[in-house]
Amino acid sequence: MSADDIVTVGRALPKLSSVAPAGGAFDVVVTWAAGDRIGRTDRVDLAPVIFTYKVFRPLRDGSIPFGAVRLGAWGGSIVWEGDEDLDIGAETIEDLAAASMSNAEFADFLRRNRLTLDAAAAQLGIARRRVAYFAKDREIPRYIALACRQLDRMLGPPMAGDIANGLHAGHVSVSAA
Repeated sequence: MSADDIVTVGRALPKLSSVAPAGGAFDVVVTWAAGDRIGRTDRVDLAPVIFTYKVFRPLRDGSIPFGAVRLGAWGGSIVWEGDEDLDIGAETIEDLAAASMSNAEFADFLRRNRLTLDAAAAQLGIARRRVAYFAKDREIPRYIALACRQLDRMLGPPMAGDIANGLHAGHVSVSAA
């Protein structure tokens, strides 16, 4: 190994290539330059972070305009002009982006798991009408997106032994005794 070799361990750290305010009160549109989401553009709601920590009070009360958001050093964070203490790391933004879901992703979730509107409503514990709204154009709450991710894991592709035993992941067969 020479002094110029680069050693990579684990997954690549996320980096942003652009950031811009979006339509919501604390929403941004980010484009990823590196990491698991490289090349993607996501709309991310930063409210969970902004309303959790005292340091973000100037954004909450409007003394620093949310629209003054810009990229931090090397794309590793976003910052606000006027107060360099106001920054959110790209890893935190990546976590928030992973916990969100677009309407197209929700529709793909329904197709991938072969869920009807009624079945999805029963699995998610919500009204059928809300499932239809989420599949079209309504904003999907974080808890629904997280529940869908968990259902994907539970209802995912069956394991090899499950098919032989007549089982599918998340389902149990009951036999009469």
